[in-house]
Amino acid sequence: MYTEKVMDHFSNPRNVGDIKDADGVGEVGNAKCGDIMRIYLKVDNNDVITDVKFKTFGCGAAIATSSMVTEMVKGKKLDEALEISNQAVAEALGGLPPAKMHCSNLAADALHEAIKDYITKKGK
Repeated sequence: MYTEKVMDHFSNPRNVGDIKDADGVGEVGNAKCGDIMRIYLKVDNNDVITDVKFKTFGCGAAIATSSMVTEMVKGKKLDEALEISNQAVAEALGGLPPAKMHCSNLAADALHEAIKDYITKKGK
């Protein structure tokens, strides 16, 4: 049902936790299934994501997509990170079961919300 990559990111999630003095925080959820994701960003003066962490309440796929998106954006500029879609996250994991795509893959949405929060705070 799940790919090896999904199982790896679920069993050994990367970048779990929060950032106390985060430059941007984004949270999204899906009331239908109960998944909630929060992404924390640290951004340098060149708009490069220098650190990213997540906390997710949800199923294995939700945890795996959160973990994967953090790996995909660390070291990227904000404009590059904004181009990452939920579909790209799922593809990076080798795919998700169709039943999990709608509710478990909110990771890029949470990332985009964190970037919007950063932009709002910085007045950009």
